[in-house]
Amino acid sequence: MRNIKFYLAVATTLLCLSSYAQSSLEEITANPEKAGGVYLAYPTQIEPQTKMPKGYKPFYISHYGRHGSRYLISNEDYTRALNLFKDAHEQHALTSLGEDVYNRLQQVFAEADGHGGDLSPLGVRQHRGIAERMYQNFPEVFKNNAYLSARSTVVLRCTMSMVAFCDRLKELNPTLHIAYEASPKYMSYLNYQTPEANKFTDSRNGPWVEQFRKFQESKIHPDRLIATLFSDNNFVLKKVNPNSVMQDLYQITIGMQNIETKVSFFDLWQPQELFDLWQIGNFSFYVGTANHADGHGIVAANAKHLLQNIVESADQAIATGNEAATLRFGHDGNVINLCALMQIENFGVAISDPNELYKVWANYKVTPMAANVQLVFFRNEKNPNDILVKVLHCEKEVHIPVTTDMFPYYKWSDVRAYFQGILEK
Repeated sequence: MRNIKFYLAVATTLLCLSSYAQSSLEEITANPEKAGGVYLAYPTQIEPQTKMPKGYKPFYISHYGRHGSRYLISNEDYTRALNLFKDAHEQHALTSLGEDVYNRLQQVFAEADGHGGDLSPLGVRQHRGIAERMYQNFPEVFKNNAYLSARSTVVLRCTMSMVAFCDRLKELNPTLHIAYEASPKYMSYLNYQTPEANKFTDSRNGPWVEQFRKFQESKIHPDRLIATLFSDNNFVLKKVNPNSVMQDLYQITIGMQNIETKVSFFDLWQPQELFDLWQIGNFSFYVGTANHADGHGIVAANAKHLLQNIVESADQAIATGNEAATLRFGHDGNVINLCALMQIENFGVAISDPNELYKVWANYKVTPMAANVQLVFFRNEKNPNDILVKVLHCEKEVHIPVTTDMFPYYKWSDVRAYFQGILEK
């Protein structure tokens, strides 16, 4: 029976893989915000948890979460487009739509100015919501006076995400003891890249760069967009880099879902344009953080130190009972690395052709803003050595390639052995 259920799970995963080809363009057309890829705001529809097996209770949670929604990385990501449109406005070189876009850009910058890379108010709300649902779903973990470890990378938006998350837990139970830390001391597992991986992912000299350049060139077609925005061909000739303008407006467009200003730019785009631009970013993130076939696993292996910490922290929590939750906060690439290394669902798939990638892997499914991986541990009340674990990705119960006859629950001994096998490769 265990093997039958395992093979059924594998068959289900393969079916999901085959649906990517049909679903990516359709999903982005139906919900253009998914064209944002890693800028997709955290999903608001959360699936209910499967009832835990009789006789088991949760006692420990191991967590890694990406920072929540943020502004674009720098002021320049807004001002490049804003300044160009301002110049075009002053020279009467904009169409009526271009003038409208210029007005919208000014509204956006009124909020975004000075906030490049910062956690947005939505990002705070996301982490508070994730924390609240964790508390409500597994209240036994957060009993009175429970001790929690909370560590983030040294990047401010990650630290602020940690504070938002943990502050909500403290509001729900003021007796919790939470140790907050943001220090270079923990970067060796919270955000780590090996020299071998960095050599492969180098955007100038990586073995995939020329292939990616050609792929990117085949996907960027700015002429239609530029013609709708600028009325003066001489201005376009002298001052407009069509490819750069298209990509700048795309970044602003997909980033709007993460901030407070209620302005949209999706009316500027055709579905195929959004899909093509998404494919460029999708492949870029896949090469840099997932499991490109030519890398032979070295990029996913960046998460080995993190996985080692997950195993060691769980071992200590199980042995001593001193820690109720280990909370870690970092970045999109770290979540992708971990999902690929653990082989969560299809997230570790290996492929090299950028034209085929959308059929099997989508960054918006792996790491939207505030994406997280949680391992929830359950102990048999009658046999303390009988421990189960389930894996959540963005609070959804997910598969890993370990045999079980009680999905989403796995024997921790089986999962630990699987993790050790990964770490020893």
